[in-house]
Amino acid sequence: MYFVRTASERDLDKVRVLLVEAFRSAYAGFYGEAKVSELIAHLFSPAALQARLVKKNAEFLVADNGKHIGGVGYAAMSDEMTKTVMLHLLYVQPTLHRQGIGREIFAELETCFPDAEIMRLEVEPRNDTAIAFYRAHGFVDAGRNENNGPGQSGIATLILEKPLEAH
Repeated sequence: MYFVRTASERDLDKVRVLLVEAFRSAYAGFYGEAKVSELIAHLFSPAALQARLVKKNAEFLVADNGKHIGGVGYAAMSDEMTKTVMLHLLYVQPTLHRQGIGREIFAELETCFPDAEIMRLEVEPRNDTAIAFYRAHGFVDAGRNENNGPGQSGIATLILEKPLEAH
């Protein structure tokens, strides 16, 4: 049984291992190992994870069973868009997919931002599994970004949004 809780500094090494494995599993087939390794080095470096952990107006969650971290979620209020929370990370260990861990993390993240009216995310347009998950949880298409990621990556993303209930 996994319980969702706020991540702490002592979780970051395990979080990084999970993110690297889950990201590689999700994206190596799309981008190849070299590009995935480059993205992992940028997105999930210890410094990048530490910065997320201490960011204001953000929530960094883990699903923990007391021995292992089975999932990670991270969302933060947008600096550019008012009343919009950006879902940046939602990853579950690949061997634990379809057990409700992602749903539990997502449900908790939805409640963490009482001033937000919209949750927004960007997802790889070919990541059918993730897109199906988000659509099943109320997200709809809101556009595309043709150059997501560090620098001029050339990585396209599908933008999805979901209205949030007033708390």
